[in-house]
Amino acid sequence: MDNILTLAFLAALLVMSALRLWLARRQISYVSAHREKVPPGFADRIALGAHQKAADYTVARTRFGRAGLVAEVAVLLALTLGGGLQALHDFWSTRLDGLVYGVAVIFSVIAISGLLDLPLALYRQFVIEEKFGFNRMTLGLFLVDLVKQLALGILIGTPVLLAVLWLMERMGSLWWLYVWVFWCAFNLLMLFVYPTWIAPLFNKFAPLDDAGLRERIEALLTRCGFASSGLFVMDGSKRSNHGNAYFTGFGKTKRIVFFDTLLCRLQAAEVEAVLAHELGHFSHRHVLKRIGMLFALSLAFLALLGQLIDAPWFYGGLGLDTGNTALGLVLFFLVGPVFAFLLTPLLSLLSRRDEFAADRYAAENASAEQLASALVKLYEDNAATLTPDPLHSLFYDSHPPAALRIARLQAA
Repeated sequence: MDNILTLAFLAALLVMSALRLWLARRQISYVSAHREKVPPGFADRIALGAHQKAADYTVARTRFGRAGLVAEVAVLLALTLGGGLQALHDFWSTRLDGLVYGVAVIFSVIAISGLLDLPLALYRQFVIEEKFGFNRMTLGLFLVDLVKQLALGILIGTPVLLAVLWLMERMGSLWWLYVWVFWCAFNLLMLFVYPTWIAPLFNKFAPLDDAGLRERIEALLTRCGFASSGLFVMDGSKRSNHGNAYFTGFGKTKRIVFFDTLLCRLQAAEVEAVLAHELGHFSHRHVLKRIGMLFALSLAFLALLGQLIDAPWFYGGLGLDTGNTALGLVLFFLVGPVFAFLLTPLLSLLSRRDEFAADRYAAENASAEQLASALVKLYEDNAATLTPDPLHSLFYDSHPPAALRIARLQAA
């Protein structure tokens, strides 16, 4: 049974890697082939130079993604079949025991992955983003963010891991159900806590002070029956030139956040249309549905782990000669994404369906023309390619291709 799992894992890893590399090659080839001409329907709004910048940016990010994939696969093999996780167990089991041992093993895996990812993150931020004019972050700010993230990870992660490991050891054969309930409660708590306590550690949030825009947005909120705890502007420009807007929080803590870069670029009617699109997600309960889907998938995965965690072949087939709750948890979340990778196009399809529904809502409650105008500006400002490879887009993209999305809005 050990050998069967080993072969299945290697086969799944090979399929995932080959598919990702093939799709990346298609994306690079397709975008490069359409670099010299702005697609029909955008020629009067997107300059050729901007189109070419988007193509080059997409190609650069895709090539970088291939290098990241190689590093990701190498780390995964080193930790599993390469004996890395076994070595961590051997090191910590002679020094610690119980729950503290489990936390040490899990944090060690996270630390190793983070250290190996650090050069990639630096290259992404200070080479690729810098080259295309998006980076506003200094090395000092990057390091400060890193320290804050590390501190939060320890402060929040330690009690969470202790609770999960305790439940796994004390709740018998149905431990996975107790862990799932705890995990759902924790995630819902974070939805309340994040906007007020965590997000301000990284960015400044100021109330929207444009009286005309505020009045227009509040009228839209009233029409749509949406209650918010406030309208805020975030200083996103201190890290990046990318623009965005989003909702955060849950229940009475919901707040609307605009990047300052977004407000500098869009007209008031365009901002209203973008916000109407986001309100469409709430009106159609997309957020609640996604949370429900996330909870359902986590329940299924935890139930599966509940069946595997006491099976010696589960550990033996993935490079370990021993097993326990901490090792089982780490091992499952290391190899699980490999087997679940083929769910990606289904999740992307569901997301694109929701985006079309939100666009329709915006067209009904604001202006389809203004939303289309805003989207064109955002595609240009964020250097999002207008000509993605259709298959790559079908597999990965959470948002519909620009041409199809704009065409539907124009028809509306």
